[in-house]
Amino acid sequence: MSSHLFFRSRISLLRTLKPNHHAATRTISGTPFLSQDPQLATESTDHESTTLPPNPATGSPLYQENWRSPIPNSPSFSQSLVPMGFLNQAPAARIRALSETLDMISLLNMFADWTASQRWSDMKQLFEFWVRSLDKNGKPNKPDVNLYNHYLRANLMMGASPSDMLDLVAMMDDFSVAPNTASYNLVLKAMHQAKETEVAEKLLNRMLISGKDESRPDDESYDLVIGMMFSNGENDKAMQLLDIALKSGYMLSTTVFSECVRSCVAKGRTDTLVSIIERCKSLDRNKSLCPSWILCTYMAEVATQEDNGKLAFYAFEFMYNWINRGEMARPSVLLSVDEGLVVSALATAARTCNPTLIDGSWMILKRSLRGKKAANPATYVAKINAYASLGNLQKAFVALHEFENAYKDAEKEVKEEMLSPFTSLYPLVVACSKKGFETLDEVYFQLETLSKGDTPYKSVAALNCIVLGCANTWDLDRAYQTFDAISASFGLTPNIDSYNALIYAFGKVKKTPEATRVYSHLVGEGVKPDARTFSLLVDAHLVNRDPKSALTVIDDMIKAGFEPSKETLKKLRRRCIRELDNENDEKVESLAKKFQIRMGSENRRNMLFNMDYSRVRA
Repeated sequence: MSSHLFFRSRISLLRTLKPNHHAATRTISGTPFLSQDPQLATESTDHESTTLPPNPATGSPLYQENWRSPIPNSPSFSQSLVPMGFLNQAPAARIRALSETLDMISLLNMFADWTASQRWSDMKQLFEFWVRSLDKNGKPNKPDVNLYNHYLRANLMMGASPSDMLDLVAMMDDFSVAPNTASYNLVLKAMHQAKETEVAEKLLNRMLISGKDESRPDDESYDLVIGMMFSNGENDKAMQLLDIALKSGYMLSTTVFSECVRSCVAKGRTDTLVSIIERCKSLDRNKSLCPSWILCTYMAEVATQEDNGKLAFYAFEFMYNWINRGEMARPSVLLSVDEGLVVSALATAARTCNPTLIDGSWMILKRSLRGKKAANPATYVAKINAYASLGNLQKAFVALHEFENAYKDAEKEVKEEMLSPFTSLYPLVVACSKKGFETLDEVYFQLETLSKGDTPYKSVAALNCIVLGCANTWDLDRAYQTFDAISASFGLTPNIDSYNALIYAFGKVKKTPEATRVYSHLVGEGVKPDARTFSLLVDAHLVNRDPKSALTVIDDMIKAGFEPSKETLKKLRRRCIRELDNENDEKVESLAKKFQIRMGSENRRNMLFNMDYSRVRA
C-alpha cells in the first residue's frame, strides 16, 4: 500500500512540473480530443479469478488450427467470403442459393472440385437448380456441352440405367446443345456396366453415321464396345470391330488387346492373332501394346503346339520387353523364361524353317540366364538341329562348338552321349549327307580350314557326323578316309562313336569281316565298346543272313554287361524265321524271357512278306 501511495505522489509531482500545453491550443478537428496521458488503473472492488483461455488441443473453434484438428470444426469463425449464416442453411437451400449466384465458369470450376471429391448427388442437384435459375441479365441459364457432360457423369456415377442416360442425352436438344464424343462415351459406359452389347453397337454405328467430327467415336468408344463384345463371347463381331478400329488408326487399350490375345489363343486362331499384332506394330500409337507375362507364356505354348513360328516369335518379343521393364524397375524384378519353352520353340523353328525364331529364342534364353550358367544340353541340341533342318551347316557347327565349350569339363562318357551322331546329332548327320558327297566334302574342307586358323577348331563330334553321313550314302571310301583323318590330319583321338560309325559303314555294304576287324582294333586300342557297338555288329551279321554269328555277338554283349534291346532281338528272330533256323529261334525266345522282353507277334509283317505279288488281278 505504501508503494501505491508513492506511485500516486510521483504522478502528481510530474503534473506540477509539466503543465498541459494543449489546453491553450485549439486544433481544427471535427472529433473530440482524446487525452492520451497515462491514467492509473482503478482498483476493482470484487476480486474474482480470471479463467484461462481454452486449450488449443481440444479443437476449440476460437483457434483456426492446432495439431489435433488442422481443419476448423466450425467454419463460421473462419475468414471466408461466404456470407455469415449461409453454411448453417439446409443442403437443398444452400445449393439453391449457389445456383442463383454462380455463372457457368464458376459452376464448371466447382464441378471440377466436386468431381475430385465425388459429390455426385450435390452436382446433379446443383445443375438442375442452376438450369432453372436466371443469369445476371435475367435470362435462363444455358449450359454448354462440357457442363452438361458433368451432369451426365454425375448421373452415371449414381447408377443411372442406359435408357435414362439416353433420355438425358436427348434432353440436350432443349438447351440447344449438341452431344459430343464424351457425351456418348458416358452413355457407352452405362451400357458397358449393364452389358447391353447390341444397343452399344447401334450407338457406335450412329456415331459413325452422324458425320460430325465432334461426335465421331474415339479410342475409348471402340474400347468400350469391343470389350463388351469380348466379355459376352461375341468374338467374331469384336474382331470385325477391332479390324475397323485398326484400319482407322485408333489406339487400343492394353485391356482390349489382352482380351483379343486371350480369345484368339483359346480358339486356336493363331494366324488371325498374328495379323492383328502386325497391324498394331505398324501403328506408332499401338507399338507399346504388350499382354501380361502369363498371357505371353500361354501364347508361346499354343504357338509351338500349332507350329506357328511368327506367333511364337512375337510372344518371345513381348516377354523380352517384360524382362527389360523388370530390370529397369526399382527394386528390380528378374523375370526368366522357361527353358523347356525355348526348346519347344527351337523345335517349332526347325519344323517351320524359321531362322528368326531361332535367333529370338536363343536371345531371350541368354537374357534369362544372365550369364550365370550355361544352357541345358537339350537346348544346345535343339539349336543345332534347328540350323541343320534349315540347311545352315555353318551356324550349326558354330552352335556345336559353343556346346562343346560349355560342357568341356563334363565327364567323358556323358560328353560322348551328348555328342553322339547316332542320337542327338543325327539331324546334323542327315543335313551333311543331304546332297551326297558334295555336302560332305564341303563340310570336311571347312572343318579342315578351321583347324588351321588362328584359333583352331578341332572337333571329333563334327568329324563323326561326316563319317556317319558317308555311311548313310554307302560311301565307304570317304567314311574310311575321314575316320583316318581324325588322327592323321586333325591330331585327334577317335572315340567309340567314330568306331561305331565305321562299323556301320562296313556293315551297310555287307563287309562283315571288316566290321569285325574294326571291333577287334578298338578293343586292342583300349577303347571300351558300348551297347551300340554290339548292336551294329549284330546288324552286320544279319545282313549276311548269319543268325548264328549274330547270337554269338549277343552272348559277348551279355558278358560285357549289356542287355540286348527289343529291336535287336526282333530283328534276330525275324531272320531266324525266314532262314527256318528253329534252333536259334528258340535261343532268341529264351533270351527274351530272360530279360523279360515281350516280343509280340509279327502277323501283319508276315502277311506282307508271304504275299504273292506275281498274281495279276483280272
